[in-house]
Amino acid sequence: MSSLSPKFVQALRTLAGSQNVLTDPADSWVYGYDNSRKHSAPDAVVFATTHAEVAGIVRLCGEHGVPLTARGRGTGTSGGSIPLRAGVVLAFERMNRITGVDPANRAITAEPGTTNQAVQDAAGKCGFFWPPDPTSAAFCTIGGNLALNAGGPRAVKYGATRENVLGLRAVTGGGEEIRTGSYTSKGAVGYDLTRLLIGSEGTLAVITEAILKLTPIPESRRTLQATYARVSDAAAAVARIMSQPVTPCALEMMDSAAVDIIRTYGRVKLASGTGALLMVEVDGPEAAMDAMLSAVTETMKGTGLLETKVAHSADEVRELWAARKALSPALRTIAPNKLNEDIVVPVSRIADLIDGLGEVSRRFGIPIVNFGHAGNGNIHVNLLYDSQDPQQAQSAQPAVSAVFDLVLALGGTLSGEHGIGREKRDYLDRAIDPATLALMQRIRAEFDPAGILNPGKVFPLPQPGQAPGHTARLSDS
Repeated sequence: MSSLSPKFVQALRTLAGSQNVLTDPADSWVYGYDNSRKHSAPDAVVFATTHAEVAGIVRLCGEHGVPLTARGRGTGTSGGSIPLRAGVVLAFERMNRITGVDPANRAITAEPGTTNQAVQDAAGKCGFFWPPDPTSAAFCTIGGNLALNAGGPRAVKYGATRENVLGLRAVTGGGEEIRTGSYTSKGAVGYDLTRLLIGSEGTLAVITEAILKLTPIPESRRTLQATYARVSDAAAAVARIMSQPVTPCALEMMDSAAVDIIRTYGRVKLASGTGALLMVEVDGPEAAMDAMLSAVTETMKGTGLLETKVAHSADEVRELWAARKALSPALRTIAPNKLNEDIVVPVSRIADLIDGLGEVSRRFGIPIVNFGHAGNGNIHVNLLYDSQDPQQAQSAQPAVSAVFDLVLALGGTLSGEHGIGREKRDYLDRAIDPATLALMQRIRAEFDPAGILNPGKVFPLPQPGQAPGHTARLSDS
């Protein structure tokens, strides 16, 4: 039963319209899920349609001390949009307008509920694209991309969300309406609050509008696939590729376990003895493409290279990418309860990471499959544990902990594009020193003095009696 007072619910309906407020548990239940497959039911769901409504809802929640969790389409995997402390879920799926397309200034302005694909389609009509390209682009929202600093394969050349936003409009947890950044591509006025809000996972402010920086669609693109005998051979090739002047627009890697899976489940033909696979794309002017392709192909040569394929048609491009696209569905078939961590290490340490993950797999008896955006060291580590196997179920979280220890020992970080949310929250103090963590918490308190925005996320929970900044690993209610 909802803990919200009738007076509060009526105020929500007055602000947003009765048709935009759900309070029946049967209606609002689904908004307690995201792609982490965890659940916590909200007391109410409100569908925002304007900036003014958002500002009013945030202020109302602040006045009544009601937790407020912003939500796009729930495609995130870190539990960032789950309302851990119930309260109100502020859903943006109906606030999905593109309010301006400006090719002359390479900008597009969109509301947070707009899907990534809708932005790509609108930009594409003018010969542009927005670089962040997560695999969930058809479903995920711009608000979610901003909340998590989303990336995707193109981030290796064009950057993630932070590098591709000019400015934001938002409402802080204290109810203040703010604008950050500018409409210009250069600016040196004041603190960079735009980059601060991006990746803050809805804990500082609720974003209501974004000015996105567009990039012209390249004239030409080439796709290559290379197979190697060992992961260490492929990792060495990645380091060589990223050390020469031609930066690929995609550089994806699959380890031996991933290769075995796509052979079995994806029916993809690969060279005999393949122990690792690289997918590489290069884009740019057509006149320079042969030289760029030659430079990259040359660096792919080396110990363990078995075969290199270059696509010469759209059909061949699809055929080469079929191996990569077959992997995720196959993993869901094999291990529907898999744990997927999107860690990052320096490119030069990828081989050490894969070796270390093999040791973690053997120590805990859990198969681990690795693939991802090798060009910037962002590897998706999939722990294929069986939740029905008591030993594996018991070992899953200790194995994740060991993975994070390995990543940090290699000079890496806990997340490249999925965020911290609930799932990585209790490991954050391993990656950030106490003084820096305490400063972050003070910044959060300044933006959200009542602590209503997405509570229980990002920062480890304090033990009873501890001052802010001290952390411990406690479970949620």
